[in-house]
Amino acid sequence: MPDSKSIVFFHPDLGIGGAERLIIDAAVGLQNLGHRVTIFTSHRDTAHCFDEARDGTLDVRVRGNFLPATFLGRFHILLTILRQYHLLLSISLSGELAALKPTAFFIDQLSAGIPFLRYRFPSTHILFYCHFPDLLLVKQRRWWVTRLWRLGFDALEGWSMRGADRVVVNSGFTKGVVEGVWKGVGGKRGVGVVYPCVAAKKGEERGGQGAQDALEEGELWGGKKVVLSINRFEEKKDIGLAIKTFAGLDVKEMRGTRLVIAGGYDSRVSENVSYHTELVLLAESLNLTTATAKNIVSARSIPDEIDVLFLLSIPSQLKSMLLHATKLLVYTPSNEHFGIVPLEAMLAEVPVLAANSGGPLETVVDGKTGWLRDPRKVAEWTEVMRRVLYEIPATELRGMGVSGRERVEAEFSESKMAQKLDQELEEMVSKPRVKALEIQDILLLVGIFGLWVVVMVSLLRGPLKAAAAASRSAAASQQA
Repeated sequence: MPDSKSIVFFHPDLGIGGAERLIIDAAVGLQNLGHRVTIFTSHRDTAHCFDEARDGTLDVRVRGNFLPATFLGRFHILLTILRQYHLLLSISLSGELAALKPTAFFIDQLSAGIPFLRYRFPSTHILFYCHFPDLLLVKQRRWWVTRLWRLGFDALEGWSMRGADRVVVNSGFTKGVVEGVWKGVGGKRGVGVVYPCVAAKKGEERGGQGAQDALEEGELWGGKKVVLSINRFEEKKDIGLAIKTFAGLDVKEMRGTRLVIAGGYDSRVSENVSYHTELVLLAESLNLTTATAKNIVSARSIPDEIDVLFLLSIPSQLKSMLLHATKLLVYTPSNEHFGIVPLEAMLAEVPVLAANSGGPLETVVDGKTGWLRDPRKVAEWTEVMRRVLYEIPATELRGMGVSGRERVEAEFSESKMAQKLDQELEEMVSKPRVKALEIQDILLLVGIFGLWVVVMVSLLRGPLKAAAAASRSAAASQQA
């Protein structure tokens, strides 16, 4: 086993999400291997974070929690960068970071702080975990002002990432995208791949004691055959494909079956609200009856005649119950960066039907742990669903489920990810630091923020004039 290291993580907002789950799993895994792990973050809400981030399992330190994440609902990227630099400045100037004697820095999501860390800690290697290029995630670039606003930040993202001694991503698909967007990133070694993991808890397999205690198949709705889709309520997840696939079954085949669409939903997020409404209308236009529930009690009391059930923001207990009640997990997103849901289903010994692109190509083995199909060919999806529900013998489905669980435990377990990260870190610190032109970096940074000042003035000129005019009008009205 390699010598123990002091590994310092930096993550912008330690909430509840896929990126946060990965950071927690990585930190716990490395800590279990004997390393000293410290996590710095600009924000953590103890009422909205994973247990390990608040129960003392990990050393989590919050700096700059008082700083806003947005200004008037805008400038998120700028303020996120400023919050990161506030954190780095405060812990470096106070000596707190140096006192940890860091062997390596582990940064994800935001690479802007890498040049500063290179300058302050020239002998400490930096690993950057890229979930996906931020410049490809940002929507709404139709206006020239928006494109100009993002120009400097997009350049900063690519440039600052090159200062990392090692760049790793979450899948081979993401690796191809990153290397295509930023030519030469990762240097001679290229970009590495470290898959996220899912927790394989003993006894959770279908038929195991844990599964029997939680729920027997069909218990939720009196023996109905359940087809399950789990995703956030976002258009890019293409959940409508699951509805169209289910609607392709004939009337007799639909009897005794139910499509359950569950996932992340926040009433404050307009896209979640509008997309849920759009999906309900789609189902009804296909002559499917629908209902929506938000908890276990309301979900279990749904009338028998409901074809499509929407479950909003399901708790983990209900999610586990659904996975143990379903016969098929339908995963609809195309070009998904990785996709943890198929692994969760395979861990529960549920076969997966997924799009033949992105992350599922690396997790689902076609014909062995599930099926990969072209999302443009809905009839092929319906045929797989029909076969699972009515044609494939239970013993064969059981065998696919067992194969899925074995694959997860062998390739996507917590220990597997921790060992892979440990290998990456060990190899990184054993090599000389990558070369970076620090002076040019600083000049570029100055240029970017100079551009930001110009754009900021342009963006605020109109609103400020309007506010001033409104103020003068109100004053005039009072005098009158």
